[in-house]
Amino acid sequence: MSFFKNIFSKEKKETLDKGLEKSKQSFFSKLSKAVAGKSKVDDDVLDNLEEVLVSSDVGVDTTLKIIDRIEERVARDKYLGTEELNAILREEIANLLSETNVGNETDFVIPENKKPYVLMVVGVNGVGKTTTIGKLASQFKKKGLKVVLGAADTFRAAAIDQLQVWADRVDVPIVRQEMGSDPASVAFDTLQSGVNQGADVIIVDTAGRLHNKVNLMNELTKIKRVMQKVVGDAPHDVLLVLDGSTGQNAFEQAKQFTKATEVTSLAVTKLDGTAKGGVVIGISDQFKIPVKYIGVGEGIDDLQVFNKYEFVDSFFK
Repeated sequence: MSFFKNIFSKEKKETLDKGLEKSKQSFFSKLSKAVAGKSKVDDDVLDNLEEVLVSSDVGVDTTLKIIDRIEERVARDKYLGTEELNAILREEIANLLSETNVGNETDFVIPENKKPYVLMVVGVNGVGKTTTIGKLASQFKKKGLKVVLGAADTFRAAAIDQLQVWADRVDVPIVRQEMGSDPASVAFDTLQSGVNQGADVIIVDTAGRLHNKVNLMNELTKIKRVMQKVVGDAPHDVLLVLDGSTGQNAFEQAKQFTKATEVTSLAVTKLDGTAKGGVVIGISDQFKIPVKYIGVGEGIDDLQVFNKYEFVDSFFK
């Protein structure tokens, strides 16, 4: 299809291809079994395809949507060969991703009319939240932007220390208090410090405990309210970080966090170590929240801006 042209650099594209390798191999080995011995797409093939998509962590609702679209094409074209299924699947998944991921970014950018641009990061512990913040800080700094970090996950000393390690590594300032401090107070100090330093981007980490949704909701609401005392329309983006390797558990986390606060974008991490890359398709479709970043490796540059065309191209290559 004409829109599948490489817009990433060769190096970034190779990283993405490699990062999705396990997901792709798993998906296509299942797909080849689903169409084995069949020359046309019939009910059996569609039933098998449904199973392939669900077992690839695309999610039941999104799978049914994809199957419906393929059924429509089968009905319209009367005869559809199984050799065409790959191209049609690729097309329909790209169309599905296009409905939520309107932008087609290839680089780390922030709106020019927002200074400082305030990014609040949410997500449970262990999903790669702090690492994502560190890698984002690195990418924004490479763009010549002044970045300030805020350690408002004061529930765990390890979270504060880990963010400090990233701040030192990337060489950006960090605002922190002692463990157990009021997270909203840290957020307030971070924004005030960022404004005083003329920061372009302020990234605030928040606690990721889900055992009590009411507490979480109250805490995040308070953090937002306090931020707005310093920057009237902050936060400009609430980024939910999800661990792609947890598959359906990532769906559940997305459900809990979208109930607790208004999430405006997603980062899906750890896609390189898993065969569950299909989760990106399902989460994007089900929550109608754009996927902004994906983690496809351990390296500092292996956090990539999510580009739906490049993703589908790598997945179906």
